[in-house]
Amino acid sequence: MGLPAARPRLLALGEPTHGEETLLEVRNDVFRGLVEEEGYRTIAIESDCLRGLVVDDWIASGAGSLDEVMERGFSHPDLGLGVSAANRELVRWMRRFNEGRPAPDRLRFAGFDGPLEITHAAGPRQALTALHAYLAAWVDADLLPCGADELDVLLGADGRWTEPAAMTDPSRSTGRSAEAGRLRLLADDLSTLLDAQSPHLIAVTSRDAWDRARLYGRTAIGLLRYHHAMADTSPGRMARLCALRDAMMADNLLALADRGPVLVHAHNSHLQREKSSMRMWQGPVEWWSAGALVSARLGEDYAVLATALGTVRSRGVGIPAPDTVEGRLYALGQDRCLVDASRLAAFLGDPPPAARVSPWFGYAPLDPAHLGAHDGIVFVRDVSRGFEQDVSRGRTVSGEAWER
Repeated sequence: MGLPAARPRLLALGEPTHGEETLLEVRNDVFRGLVEEEGYRTIAIESDCLRGLVVDDWIASGAGSLDEVMERGFSHPDLGLGVSAANRELVRWMRRFNEGRPAPDRLRFAGFDGPLEITHAAGPRQALTALHAYLAAWVDADLLPCGADELDVLLGADGRWTEPAAMTDPSRSTGRSAEAGRLRLLADDLSTLLDAQSPHLIAVTSRDAWDRARLYGRTAIGLLRYHHAMADTSPGRMARLCALRDAMMADNLLALADRGPVLVHAHNSHLQREKSSMRMWQGPVEWWSAGALVSARLGEDYAVLATALGTVRSRGVGIPAPDTVEGRLYALGQDRCLVDASRLAAFLGDPPPAARVSPWFGYAPLDPAHLGAHDGIVFVRDVSRGFEQDVSRGRTVSGEAWER
């Protein structure tokens, strides 16, 4: 892989750790340049797809409070997405960009993660009832597979779905109850009806309204699959959960790509073309990431830039060893740069350099064996520094620079 010569439909920028403002500021700089110079009009981040609708509505209308949007529009509170100054600036800038522009030229915002947290998964109520309400308003009642009252009874109390103990104890999950099984069938029937009635629904509502209903359907089905897997007692349980999450991400990204070119930001592990892996309490697990799934479908219309770091001093990550990929990049002395991954891999040769080992579990160094599976590497020398250059317009390191 090399730096994309033409504008891919999905251009992804990964980060090797979460919760570092510097990396989000880099993302903002890169994405602003690509919006202004390359015409990208959707920005998608690793956050709850349903919460992201709050942000998308605000950057379109400006109605309401930015404080409320930041509180309600982002998930993963453990990562501080909603309180991040860089995320706040991104949302504010997107709103300013949209002011006075015609609808086709406005920016759109999306979360592309499922409504999933480290400790629990959301219940399907919001997505399933919103899908049902949309269909009930616009199609004949005789076509609906159930009424709203039946859904309410089957869904029951929300707490039964969000029980934190179910993440590690399958017996605490409601995902294989009779009610959950019935809801899976109804979610499938409702989504099928949505597709079957698409000419009528798009005509009487709008393409955006229909797209949003499809998001509700995908999310309801995805959540019910996820809860079903949470009740699994087999050794493959955690690998299946990780795979289902990334499958939900991939489905959301492919749907976004259908309406135009998309900029994507998430952890490197969700965007890479190779298999992802993680060591959990029950041992190592592997699964195909959202990036791998999307790349298989889109081919050259998917491109990914992985971010690598020099130091994260606040986390005890010091200067990388000189025989690692990060060490070679650090020796260049640039605060940040964009490197052609295939040229870098060719220069470093075979066997590849040593793999860096991080003293902090929250930072995942590059896998030197898979450098060529990225289109580019964004290198940030020290996350504690401010950065003035815009990577999207910055310099690409040439082969000759490695020899100096």
